[in-house]
Amino acid sequence: MDAFDHFIKDELRIHCYIRYTDDAVILSDDPAQLRWLLPFIEQWLWHERRLLLHPNKVEIRKLSQGVDFLGYVTLPHYRVLRTKTKRRMFKRVTLENIPSYGGLLEQSEGHELSIRLSRILDFQCQRPS
Repeated sequence: MDAFDHFIKDELRIHCYIRYTDDAVILSDDPAQLRWLLPFIEQWLWHERRLLLHPNKVEIRKLSQGVDFLGYVTLPHYRVLRTKTKRRMFKRVTLENIPSYGGLLEQSEGHELSIRLSRILDFQCQRPS
């Protein structure tokens, strides 16, 4: 995907571009520019890598609505955990993986979630084995 990064940055001259593995975000003040770029990106991905964009996962939206990326929703001044990620976390939390989920929450505005997580930890520690 390094070649794709170069295509985006060097050929299309997109400055606000973020990619992690197969997830990418392009930011622009102009939604028309984003719609204009889309066919070029689709064409490059198909001709160079035989890849297609997922039709339900390409979105053009306002930054104030948040950017859903890597399990978080990033808004202009803060980041929150995606709802689906929260549900999955509380369903799977155990004493062994609680530090991992704590680290996940440290990357967002998750103070209330941290409190809920610590209550679960306290409850699990008090249960007889």
